[in-house]
Amino acid sequence: MQKKLLGMAVAAALAMPAVALAQSAVQVYGTVHMSVNQAKYTKDTAGTLNDTTKYGVTSHASNWGLRSTETLGGGLTAWLQAEFNLKMTRDNGVHDGEGTARNSGLGLRGGFGNIYVGTWETPWAQTFRLWDVGTIGGWGPVTSIIGRRESTGTNPSRNCGNVSGAGGQSGALATGSPPICGNGAEANATSLWRRYGYAMFYESPVFEGVQLKVAIDPSDRKSDFVAPNNTTTFNENPSSWSASVTWTGLGGRARAFAATMQNKDWTTVGQTDGGFTVGGGYDFGMANVGAAYETFKYKGGAAGDVEAKQWGVGVGVPMGPGKIGASYAKAKKLTGAGTDAAEAAGANDTGAKMWNLGYEWALSKRTALGFGIAKIDNGANAAFIWTSSIPDQRGWESGAVPAGVDTTNIFVSMRHSF
Repeated sequence: MQKKLLGMAVAAALAMPAVALAQSAVQVYGTVHMSVNQAKYTKDTAGTLNDTTKYGVTSHASNWGLRSTETLGGGLTAWLQAEFNLKMTRDNGVHDGEGTARNSGLGLRGGFGNIYVGTWETPWAQTFRLWDVGTIGGWGPVTSIIGRRESTGTNPSRNCGNVSGAGGQSGALATGSPPICGNGAEANATSLWRRYGYAMFYESPVFEGVQLKVAIDPSDRKSDFVAPNNTTTFNENPSSWSASVTWTGLGGRARAFAATMQNKDWTTVGQTDGGFTVGGGYDFGMANVGAAYETFKYKGGAAGDVEAKQWGVGVGVPMGPGKIGASYAKAKKLTGAGTDAAEAAGANDTGAKMWNLGYEWALSKRTALGFGIAKIDNGANAAFIWTSSIPDQRGWESGAVPAGVDTTNIFVSMRHSF
């Protein structure tokens, strides 16, 4: 009898982890997305670099993560997601501290919608899923031209040059006015391009295909900043918020969106940068099309404002087990009083064009192969590049080209999700 009871106890103990796992519904997920590339770089505007052709392998936002949910009763569900960069290269642990830089949060879902805190894509950034149907292999407009409003790590926006060699930076205004973006007068502050960090988020229930999303980044760097010469103090109190209204209908074939973002004390203390984006798409069956337009104004104070405008279109055409994808995007020349000095010097050729064409072959629901070509044609004072890129002429990686360099990329890609 004692042996039988002991066996039952051991079995129960061994079963407990499995029961807990079932209750919390823990899921491991991820995507590995890589490509083999031939990149051609043209000479830069300054004439210091020659035409160069390079070969390389690139990882496109490869990631893995953990998801957990628990039913609390009363229609409430608690959830957790922690998403990590999946480094596909050896770096001796240098990036260990950046593991949770992707969508990670803790929240509650219910009849009221979804409320959570953490690090997540802004409502503005999430709208790309409703229109960017033409990107193949990771080489598209939303990783090059569209959405370049603020800094991501060491990648300044179109109007900001607080860090050297960054994708999207317009060379004409890199040392002009306003010279930097990020936490008022302080460079290298909280990144905003795709995600808010340590922020609050709300997503409403979907009603007749309409959903509202709001996010607030109160910023954890609310303090005076003393300039290096110890003579100037900036009383900055930076914060940012973003909101979007999206609509999907006709079984998901029709999509539309509008979004805004407002950044207080970001370019200039006491001023608020802001802008909006609109767009959408429609799946005709024989072709899925999408388009987006965005404008963003950087407040330059006495130096004058600078406004950036971009637009893009994309199309996906089903063919066999996959699709043909194509996109075209254009960044217009920067405008506003803050560009007057560059205009006078003939150095405000800050526009750019980007296009891509390729085919993606779905081997299964989780695995796909792709191949194609993509190109960015920069103005003489622009330096757009994809966020994931092989080293340029100088050996710099991941979004770094000098002003005026055009890039043509021929690639073969593979993506696997789990």
